Amino acid sequence: DGTDRIVVGGFTPVNRIAGEHVLLLASFHNNDVTFSQFQVMVVLLQSFIESLTIVLPFYPTGTMERVVVEGEVATAHTYAQLFSSLPSCGRPTRLVVYDLHTLQNRFYLHGNTVASLHTTVPSLIPYLEAAGVDAVAFPDDGAAKRFKHMFDASKYEIIVCGKLRDGDARVVTVQDGDPSEKNVVIVDDLVQTGGTLYECGAALQRLGAARVSAFVAHAVFPREAWRRFCRGGDRAIFDTFYVTNSIPTMTSKLPGDGVFEIIDITDRVIEDLHSF
Repeated sequence: DGTDRIVVGGFTPVNRIAGEHVLLLASFHNNDVTFSQFQVMVVLLQSFIESLTIVLPFYPTGTMERVVVEGEVATAHTYAQLFSSLPSCGRPTRLVVYDLHTLQNRFYLHGNTVASLHTTVPSLIPYLEAAGVDAVAFPDDGAAKRFKHMFDASKYEIIVCGKLRDGDARVVTVQDGDPSEKNVVIVDDLVQTGGTLYECGAALQRLGAARVSAFVAHAVFPREAWRRFCRGGDRAIFDTFYVTNSIPTMTSKLPGDGVFEIIDITDRVIEDLHSF
């Protein structure tokens, strides 16, 4: 009839997960799998487990935390309502999320689920050292406030870009820092069409950057927007485009043409789980 038939292992011949600390690796890459996973969470929490930890590296509704017209749905809030309404196993469910787009999303959660917020930036640092990167740029002031403290200012020139109004247009310019002759990486939490990243990269090149690369924790790339950054694409401006595998259904599609470098965050997740 088109509805899910879901079978969770560990229940035969007896309930083997009762009293256990359960880890669920989740991926909300489309609505169908999202609600299937919510159903599994309910079953687990009602199976006498000791605790549940949900690792959801990319929280996809993080950009929809507010509305601009009445009737528009703030899906960050509705997802948080679903998480908050999960059954209790006697202690809060831990929701592990990486580089959440807006940190205030955590305050939508209440009751039985608590956000455990982390960053993928430590996984990036070895790649920057190997590539000889000596400057870190941010596409806007929000990204700078979010990530700047994670980079050693004695090792990296810190550059902040921003949009200025030029008539009816908004132009990306460098507002702080000097990219001249620097090997620069632009850092942000996620990419969709990549327009702002591209404009930021172009601004850095105009001011004499020797090399420009980019890093995002979450490669969303709707409608195959990644193609424009490949060799020969109209936005092929980056020497290297670093992305994590927080959305494996997307990163599995990225070509190995020398532009995209996929950073595996498995070790990062394990370390963060152990340090809780």
